[in-house]
Amino acid sequence: MIKVGIVGGTGYTGVELLRLLSAHPSVELVAITSRKEDGLPVAEMFPSLRGHVSLAFSSPEKAKLSECDVVFFATPHGVAMAQARELLAAGVRVIDLAADFRLKDPATFEKWYGMQHGCQDLLEEAVYGLPEVNRVAIKSARLIGLPGCYPTSMQLGYAPLLAQGHPLVNETALIADCKSGVSGAGRKAEISTLLSEASDNFKAYSVKGHRHLPETVQGLEAISGRKAALTFVPHLVPMIRGIHSTLYATILPEARTVDFQALYENHYRNERFVDVLPPGSHPETRSVRASNMLRIAVHRPENGDLLVILVVEDNLVKGAAGQGVQCMNIMFGLDEAEGLSAVPVMP
Repeated sequence: MIKVGIVGGTGYTGVELLRLLSAHPSVELVAITSRKEDGLPVAEMFPSLRGHVSLAFSSPEKAKLSECDVVFFATPHGVAMAQARELLAAGVRVIDLAADFRLKDPATFEKWYGMQHGCQDLLEEAVYGLPEVNRVAIKSARLIGLPGCYPTSMQLGYAPLLAQGHPLVNETALIADCKSGVSGAGRKAEISTLLSEASDNFKAYSVKGHRHLPETVQGLEAISGRKAALTFVPHLVPMIRGIHSTLYATILPEARTVDFQALYENHYRNERFVDVLPPGSHPETRSVRASNMLRIAVHRPENGDLLVILVVEDNLVKGAAGQGVQCMNIMFGLDEAEGLSAVPVMP
């Protein structure tokens, strides 16, 4: 059994990790930390886990994290980098759901997250945890920086286009119009996510620049090996969970005869958690709710030069906790889908 610890188990990604890992046949949950909730049984805070998780929260000082095989950080930015070095030295693998190890350039991290990076020497070693792109590197990794929810949808949506040996679309004029439910903002008291503020409302935000932009561009350029430029506009929609990303790309003249539907189907034909839908489909966020599945539909309106890719995912599962479990499975040589086979919840 894989001994697992979770640092920061009281947020939405933390409870999602608990939900998935408590049903994982190869996992033993041994520690869940929360300084504020030290001693409180997990099931008292999250009644949905009653009968599934018998642990109580413990302060980080009491938790025996160094005895774990892998530790997940479901914490605010800056926490994992303060503890990762010590855990790695003890032989513990680390999977960070925050942004501490996503960006390779510490100056870029400092610009977008407003803090200095505490262990820059580990950035080179850290592997970006997008299995459909970095599966081989993940397998031998000690330290994983898990992608953000928006970047997962954008990178997997564009990957088949960019992974070719030559450009098929204008890679310097990509546009992503993305919508997310309020759980993407985290489990905290904030006016903008109150029911009376978010319900019956729809708005864009961070148009000037979102933290997920440099991460996504870094990933797109790693996929293609070429320069990329992206306009990314996120929106908040009045639902709890789910992401819908509408991606636009202009087809180059020399690629007008490409069968893009076949391109996507071939690219993802062996992927367990990416579903390329039939031509003409319009994926819905509810079709992936509470699952690790990401669904894609490819459109070429009027057979013109604009390609429209529709992508849906659950921001808390494929966009966070589920992708972390997927990486863990790869790291420990398990079936990649172990513990992640739940059918999406409808209605």
